[in-house]
Formats: sequence, C-alpha cells, structure tokens
Amino acid sequence: MTPTAPPPSPVVRRTPVRPRAQASSPPPAPASAWPRSGSRTRAGLGAPASPARATARSKIDLLGLYTNAAGRTREVIACQGFDASVLVVDRDALTLGDRRLVAHLGADEPAENAALVCDRYLQDTWRGRCRRVTSEDLTVDPHAHHDEVEPSVAGSLRAAALQGRHGGDAYRLELVPAQSLREVRWRRRPRLRGASAPRPVSLREVIGAIESYEPACGLTLEALALYRADEKVTVAVLHAELRRLRESPIVLNRKLRETVLAAIDVHGLSMSEIAHRCGRVKRNSKGNTSGETSWLARRLGIVPESGADRPTPWVHSDVLALIARSGLGISPREVEL
Repeated sequence: MTPTAPPPSPVVRRTPVRPRAQASSPPPAPASAWPRSGSRTRAGLGAPASPARATARSKIDLLGLYTNAAGRTREVIACQGFDASVLVVDRDALTLGDRRLVAHLGADEPAENAALVCDRYLQDTWRGRCRRVTSEDLTVDPHAHHDEVEPSVAGSLRAAALQGRHGGDAYRLELVPAQSLREVRWRRRPRLRGASAPRPVSLREVIGAIESYEPACGLTLEALALYRADEKVTVAVLHAELRRLRESPIVLNRKLRETVLAAIDVHGLSMSEIAHRCGRVKRNSKGNTSGETSWLARRLGIVPESGADRPTPWVHSDVLALIARSGLGISPREVEL
C-alpha cells in the first residue's frame, strides 16, 4: 500500500523496499525480546544460511542508517527470528523503540538478502511507514501462510489478462507473496502449459510485449488505487515501476516504425535516404556514401540489436526526435504513442 502523503526527503546512508502500514494487533514485541544496543555488530552478510547464522543473529547486524522527516536518526537492523529466520527492522537509533518490520526472511534465504532488502528500503521515499513489529513476528514462520498465490487482484482487474502483440505469453496483475505481506505485481503466464512457472515481470516488460502503454498503465493505476489503503498488501514495487516508466527517456518505437514504413510505401523514400538525412552514413571501398540502414532498422525495432535474439520495442526519445525531424521532416509528437 502507498501512503497518502510523502515525507520530506531525508538524509540517507546506504540505500527503500516496500511500505507497510501499521498494525495494532498482535501487540508489539516486548523490549526484553530484543538484544541491547551493546551487542550490535556490523553485518557479515557473505555466508549462506546455516545453523551458524542463528547464533550470529542473536546479535544485531546494523545494515544502514537514515534521518527521517522529523530529524531523528533511525537504523535498519537484522536479527534472529523464528527457527533461524531473519527480521529486518527499522527502529529509532537512540531509543531503540518504534520498531517497524521491513522484511521477514526465511531461514533458507541467502544471508546477503538482508542487505539487499535494506538497500531497496532506504531508496524508497515511503520508508518508515511499515507496520510495527509484533510478538508474533518472533514466533512464527514468515512463509507459513503464503504458500498459495491468489489468482488475480479483485474487481475489474480479475479478468484483465493482456496478450503479447505477437502472440505468446499472457500478462496479468496478481497478488504474490512478499515477505510478511503480499504485493501486487504483473506476472507473465506462458501460453503453453508446463513451459515454465508464472513469474513476476516489470510493468516495462509488459508494455514492451504488447507494444502499447494502454491498457497496462490504466490497469496499474486501478491496482494502486484499489490496494492503496490495504494493510496486508504492498504496492511499492508497482508504484516505483510506473514512476520510472513515466520519467524514462526510453519510449516505444511502434508508431515511429509504422510511420517510416508508410513513408517508404507511399512517398517512395528509402531506408538508406532516411538514415542519410539523420547523419548515419557509411562508405564503400570506392568512397561512395549511403545511409546506414542497419542502424535505422535497429532503432525501429525491425532487426535485433547486436547480440540480442529479438528486435527491441524501445528507442531513446532523442533518437526518435532525430528520425522524425531530420529523416521524415515531421514533428516528433506525430510518432509518439
């Protein structure tokens, strides 16, 4: 879930993951359940999970520090949970109180995952909104209640499966396990049964597969609104993916490709001439010049980039503007989706 109002930008050392809302029950874990500050150590996160890690986690591993909007220093720590699991907790560095659960990692997870979770958490502008740590967190298996994935999110999203533009796999918003909570993510479902298990994918991958911003962006906004206030579901990753997509200079090239191919068919232009107008020139052994058609074909998503197995659906907005203005003599807006 996403808080309604972002806090001012704090000072951060090290790098946020997922926001979680406060929960009033079960009751907070008693202070006696936590190691004192004198036992705090720097994290040694290179070894895989093992019984030895449970002993190591009896002390607190300091993963990172940051200053919140109120000017107080807070620390992100890792300590032992139930059956050698690991709790990643955000707490006040001075009082050691106001403990918030960032993540509950299973005993079978690599030890370095605690540091990775901390890095993502400190990068998130919504950090500090996790629910309080409860006594139950110290006595339960973090994955005991999350063995099954719900088939999809509720309401109008339930049947919203998107198909790739060229056939192939389907994409759907679903609720998936995310440490102690669940999160809303896009997941790819293979067309052929048994080909591979469904897996989470980014919003950008979905848009690239369907070669259109809609309805993927609209469905994403619906999911964010639907689960924004749900204390048991986080939308932090989905929200960050949508923000990065909107801010990125990398855009879809489908309309640019269609416009170039139409200009070739209708106006008699050639790929070589368009590339030459863009300043992409090659010379043969006799010194004759021609347009670099392979460059243009790669930017248009007609042929794969070097080393890739399929054409890219993306192009940098500066390159799109160059091809539109110089190559076709039109405004870039005419070839933007």
